Amino acid sequence: MQSSAVPGPRARASLARVLDDLGSTLLELVHGDPGRAEEISGVVIHDPLDAPVLPRRSLVLGVGVEEPDRVAELLGELGRRDAAALVLRAPVPVSPEVRAASEAAGVPVLGLSRGAPWAHLAAMLRSLLVEGDVGAVAPESLGGLPSGDLFAVANAIASLLDAPITIEDRSSRVLAFSGRQDEADPSRVETILGRQVPERYSRILSERGVFRELHRSDQPIFVDPTPDADQVFVMPRVAVAVRAGDEVLGSIWAAVPGPLSPERTDALRDAAKLVALHLLRVRAGADVERRVRADLVGSVLEGGPGAREALERLGLADSPLLVLALAVPDPDPETGDDPVLAHERQRLSDAFAVHLSAVHPRSATAPVGGVTYALAAYAGPAGEGEARAVRVAGDFLERIGERLRTVVAVGPVATSLSEIGRSRETTDRVLRVLRDDPSAGPVARLVDVQTESLLMELRDRVLARGEPVTGPLAALVAYDEEHDGSLVATLHAWLEAFGDVNRAAEALYVHPNTFRYRLRRVREVGGLDLLDPAQRFAVGLQLRLWPGLTAGAPSTDDPA
Repeated sequence: MQSSAVPGPRARASLARVLDDLGSTLLELVHGDPGRAEEISGVVIHDPLDAPVLPRRSLVLGVGVEEPDRVAELLGELGRRDAAALVLRAPVPVSPEVRAASEAAGVPVLGLSRGAPWAHLAAMLRSLLVEGDVGAVAPESLGGLPSGDLFAVANAIASLLDAPITIEDRSSRVLAFSGRQDEADPSRVETILGRQVPERYSRILSERGVFRELHRSDQPIFVDPTPDADQVFVMPRVAVAVRAGDEVLGSIWAAVPGPLSPERTDALRDAAKLVALHLLRVRAGADVERRVRADLVGSVLEGGPGAREALERLGLADSPLLVLALAVPDPDPETGDDPVLAHERQRLSDAFAVHLSAVHPRSATAPVGGVTYALAAYAGPAGEGEARAVRVAGDFLERIGERLRTVVAVGPVATSLSEIGRSRETTDRVLRVLRDDPSAGPVARLVDVQTESLLMELRDRVLARGEPVTGPLAALVAYDEEHDGSLVATLHAWLEAFGDVNRAAEALYVHPNTFRYRLRRVREVGGLDLLDPAQRFAVGLQLRLWPGLTAGAPSTDDPA
């Protein structure tokens, strides 16, 4: 899905292959000739408000496109841009106008099954269209099948067993599936549409000890269906764990009418060994690709003599670029990076790459120094680039939910290598504010947080110099330390309330008359003229640069 010259993703499947592997369950051909399409170059989500960069032979997901006249108009546009096909949510409005537009444009129309999320279709297409090409890490074929091609493996196993099968990871997520899924029961179809075994079935299998037995044995196990009111899990299953030594990588599940014969049991056990090799190949390819991509993205961001070559290898040379940075909370400095947090960071980084590449096919995303940076080719007006990036980032954060606080910083559009470096510096400044101040929101540009960023930089200089607070504020701090007072807090509350005594008193939970008395003491002890704008600004700035002064532990010597 990412157009790139980096050793790694390589489009190879035709539209006919996509329909063979995903048809009858996820996709159906509504109109057109799938045989006319060459190899598909990638997958792009159509944005009606901001047309994405559309590489030749792209498979376009028409999210939200429903009206026949709009479908016909889009088909005409895609024909001019040489798209491979258009996918719409079923039922697709196949009017004579739509048929004519499809034939005139030479763009077939596909329908996505009702209930299947667009994100799952994009992930499945990514698995199908992309094959890691990592040089000499492993041979190009395993067991006579393309290395890492799990869909081809699934279809081969289905032929051996004469049954539809799925290949799943340890978390029961579907990695690939064979054809003929319509021969299975409704629960299998639900599993593939959701790309995950439904939680209610997973719970039943866990309670029956199926997963425990599966992970303990290297032999296929037979699973009787569980009677349920909906009658959707009615077909038996045969499952076998996929292992690499003692590690369980996943499992193979076949929907069968009854127990397998000894010959087919042996075939399934042997197939598990082949799947293990392919899964290890996929893992090795992904690891190598991540390292290569991270090195290239890092070289571009840092500049230097290798930056131009790295940009060309990423397929992003000679194009304006959007620069984004995604981060999650920093690990505890004492305990280090928690394994769960590290896994979540990698998961979010991968998800961000998939999301961004669907909107900007020419993009590169990689973690560099604990932050995931993204470079995306941008063809629109330069003045609108940041706003578009904010929308893309906001959509991503909305989809992933709030389980882990994630923030995204957006830099200005860069048109040269030097501007890429400055844009990266800008994203780092914005990212620091977003991480430090939750009230700044989850997504921001420099224009949104420039004041906070400048204050942070001033605070850094104060800390580096060990500079003490001086002037009237120092006198208030000394008085509070000696008398256990609250004059600094009083001044801070008054400034925050814009001089509204009642609001300031309420913030400190004291009576307004008490607050007025303390405010008089502020004037007397500090020698402050609170009617003087320059003095108000000076002490307000000091309170922002020495935030510890209002935290109940003031000090004239330590700015922290």
